[in-house]
Amino acid sequence: MSGYIFRRSLLAIPLLLVISFLTFVLNALSPMDPAELVLHAQGVPRITDELITATRTALGMDQPFLIRYLDWLFSCLQLDFGNSYVTGKPVWSMLGPAFLNTLELTILSVVAVIAASIGLGIVCALTEGRWLDKSIRGAAFVLTSMPSYLLAALLVWYFSVKLDWLPTTGKETVQSYILPVSVITISYAGHYFRIVRSAMLMNLNEDYVLFGRACGLPESRITIRLLRNSLQVAVSVFCMAIPIILGSTVVIENLFAWPGLGMLSVKSILSRDFPIIQAYVLVLAAAFVVVNTFSDIINALINPKLRENDL
Repeated sequence: MSGYIFRRSLLAIPLLLVISFLTFVLNALSPMDPAELVLHAQGVPRITDELITATRTALGMDQPFLIRYLDWLFSCLQLDFGNSYVTGKPVWSMLGPAFLNTLELTILSVVAVIAASIGLGIVCALTEGRWLDKSIRGAAFVLTSMPSYLLAALLVWYFSVKLDWLPTTGKETVQSYILPVSVITISYAGHYFRIVRSAMLMNLNEDYVLFGRACGLPESRITIRLLRNSLQVAVSVFCMAIPIILGSTVVIENLFAWPGLGMLSVKSILSRDFPIIQAYVLVLAAAFVVVNTFSDIINALINPKLRENDL
């Protein structure tokens, strides 16, 4: 197993290098000179060609492209993403706290999504074709078809405005987590529970289920075995839910004024603060690669045949 983990981890390195290169190219594709962007962000009233040249030299932008990329890459490996064009502060000092806030929201949401998806998937699979199965799937269809901002607006209107139970912005109290986590859970659990349901229905037709019932095994024991085998299909989807939700919190964070990556990225895009944008894209892309590798390892732990096929 250790050999499999080493090989899968090794395969992620070339992909991370490609992602880092494409991320760095974003700066070069800008129609404006980065040095001019820095001067505009610093509020310089009169920008001359001499001042742009001096800024390019001070920031090392006059070096060849490959040298600049390698310097940036080695700095990123030390969590040094440069300084913000707007504030002049180190990017990580702004990105780090925002990343932790977004990660906190993401982990709570992923746990809620997985719990809701497994619970609803089991109920729908065991009541296939009955009114409960049809009701849950119908409600999920309606809720997941709503845009997240509309769902958030409805929840805010009812629970915050009408009932005055929950706060609408910030993360000062425990209650502040309820609305954003609920919106994310409703938006994603409606998709993922169908995967659990389909996997369980497929396993319900297997011989071991018929054999277990013929032997008089308790239905709860059969259901546990069904769930275990079904989750082999769903584990990759649940693992990939982490970076997907991590990258899709932009709308939710701006709606609820959550001090995370979503708000920071929008502000950086509007102000053309490229160092923060580069770091944001690189962190999210790296999260996708790392979590995808992690999901492969979990699948290999559950199903030893995957390790044998990789040899």
